[in-house]
Amino acid sequence: MSRYHLDPLTPKFGASIFGIDLSLPVDESDATSLIEDLLKYRVLVVRDQTLSHEDHLRVSRFFGKPETHVQDQYTVPGFRQIVTISNIHRNGVPIGMYDGDNEQEWHTDLSWKAQMSAVSLLYSVIAPEVGGETRFADTIAAYDDLPAGLRARIDGLETVHSMLHLFERQAADNPAKVPLTEAQRAQVPDVVHPLVRLHPETGRRSLLLGDMIIRGIVGVDETESAQLLDQLHTHATASRYVYSHRWAVGDLVIWDNRATMHTASPCDHTRHQRLLYRTTVM
Repeated sequence: MSRYHLDPLTPKFGASIFGIDLSLPVDESDATSLIEDLLKYRVLVVRDQTLSHEDHLRVSRFFGKPETHVQDQYTVPGFRQIVTISNIHRNGVPIGMYDGDNEQEWHTDLSWKAQMSAVSLLYSVIAPEVGGETRFADTIAAYDDLPAGLRARIDGLETVHSMLHLFERQAADNPAKVPLTEAQRAQVPDVVHPLVRLHPETGRRSLLLGDMIIRGIVGVDETESAQLLDQLHTHATASRYVYSHRWAVGDLVIWDNRATMHTASPCDHTRHQRLLYRTTVM
């Protein structure tokens, strides 16, 4: 197989990849290049793919071990590491996660776990004509551009990431949100992570944020904590740090959770359906 080629998506991060068919065996050189390019660009967009669930998992394993999601009602039968992301409702019940028409939440996948995720791979099967974009924020560039005094203030701070807090916030906005079962709640205790994290492979610093999953900053007054987090979130999601991906059928988007955060955009499920499958690699 010949070496694929790529084009940058933005001046700061992201790249589109051409000339590779991931439904076929990928040689070691291209697999290594995908890993290296992800570390460099943080978001990779591979278009025009036709992937089975087996293909999706095989490609995911280039980057590590795929995780089984706690909300197993949304995993693909026979493929517990693949999660359905969709706004489609059947008999009034959503078939996948993130079903709300206006459900937006900047986050890093699985930040509610003690061992955070490394890479996510999201594959599009049904793409909406209007809405439903996924927006990615470059949290490395956002950290680099902070004033020196603010960087000094936040280096060393820790935050509480809480799946229960997230679900409480989401339920307040969307009463139809399917709640966690008691067994699922027991699997998601609050965890503490650094507000500024060090990438284990590149050594670069980035902001670890989330506008709904973070309960607060450890040891900081609630009001001050909320103000500081809001300031950082507003900065990190400014347009100069964001790439918005409009989905097409066959798109595979791969992103580095250690260097980005992301959110869905509004999509009217009564008019425009979206169906994607996601793996998350630890």
